[in-house]
Amino acid sequence: MDINQDRLWYFKLHWQVLGAMLLGALTGLIFGEGAANAIGWIGDLFMRLLRMIIVPLVIASIVSGVASIGGGRAIGRLFGKTMGYYLLTSFLAASTGLIVVNLIRPGVGASLGDAVAAEEMPELDIPSSGVELLLDIVPTNVLSSAAAGDMLPIIFFSILLGAAITTLKADAPRGTLIGFFNAFFQVMVALTSGIIKLLPIGVFALITRMVGTTGFEAFAPLIRYFLTVGTGLTIHLFVTLPIVLIVLARITPAIHFKNMRNPLLIAFSTSSSAATLPVTMRTVQERVGVSNKVSSFVLPMGATVNMDGTAVFECVGALFIAQVIGFDLSLGTQVVAVMTALLASIGAAAVPSAGLVVIFIVLDAIGLGGHPQAEAIVLAMLAIDRPLDMYRTAINVFSDSCGAAIIARSEGEEGVDAEVR
Repeated sequence: MDINQDRLWYFKLHWQVLGAMLLGALTGLIFGEGAANAIGWIGDLFMRLLRMIIVPLVIASIVSGVASIGGGRAIGRLFGKTMGYYLLTSFLAASTGLIVVNLIRPGVGASLGDAVAAEEMPELDIPSSGVELLLDIVPTNVLSSAAAGDMLPIIFFSILLGAAITTLKADAPRGTLIGFFNAFFQVMVALTSGIIKLLPIGVFALITRMVGTTGFEAFAPLIRYFLTVGTGLTIHLFVTLPIVLIVLARITPAIHFKNMRNPLLIAFSTSSSAATLPVTMRTVQERVGVSNKVSSFVLPMGATVNMDGTAVFECVGALFIAQVIGFDLSLGTQVVAVMTALLASIGAAAVPSAGLVVIFIVLDAIGLGGHPQAEAIVLAMLAIDRPLDMYRTAINVFSDSCGAAIIARSEGEEGVDAEVR
């Protein structure tokens, strides 16, 4: 008897991933660090497989996409729309965080003496100025940038290479190069599809380790902070971004949510929008219906510079620290916090817990950078940051996908999110 796997719910990837998350949480809760140590390496192996394909996939997709766009004016138009969308949603996200933290005021009267864990801050190299960021975008050695997984220089080089291909006068070399990169992109998509079949196993291992090592004891003294960040993230995910989809592209949010469920689950499990990028690109093309021309330009840039969830977190976290210390911020200073959070979120790396390091930039902007209690409070926040990081990564990925869908509609692609695929 033939079985149509597409119609059986237990064959669908998102149900397998949800089951793996629940089973991993239960395993970590029951067996603790023993299970985390025994199974955690499987999650590391899966993350390595995902990261292995990021650089070649981004290069192939951007070069083939830009080469198919045409001249420099088309590229400039697409770049303007992409950055305009990312700045808009990041500003809305930071503003949401500002409103929520002022309404709930989670840091007022909070005592975090028992919550400060012996954690070490992740190391992260953040550009100190706009000029430094601009210089970092231009690679001195493309191969070393690729080896280091430094995405901005790779994206910059790939855009220039794709644009240069379009300037070739002779049809033969131009067609040969476009055909090569198109074929290379298809190979990378096929490789991505094979790796994604291992997703439930990788998710099970990652969630087991997260619950087994973190537990739930650290949440008690920081529960109001946790709920405040969660509220801001939820409003942005289920209110702000759907409104943006409706207003800018007349896309039904429910359809887009359903089409994007697999990347959202992967982003939540891995806490890395960069590691999720291969799945996001495949899903946005196959299920959302965005062309490679648009998705290959918008999504790699979004995974690098568009961090809506991080923008919410930066605002809530910085103002929470100010409230705990008893530092009363004026409206003007809070506006500075919003703008700094917007810019800091753009500079945040697409890796786990990067936002918690970048928060020091916001603290400096509002005058709390050198306060003796500030770092201790950040360390307390780090103790429960993993689940929040998982949630805000999912929002980052969803915002990227919304941007791709909106820009595709603006470019005349009518089949975007026309149905649940």
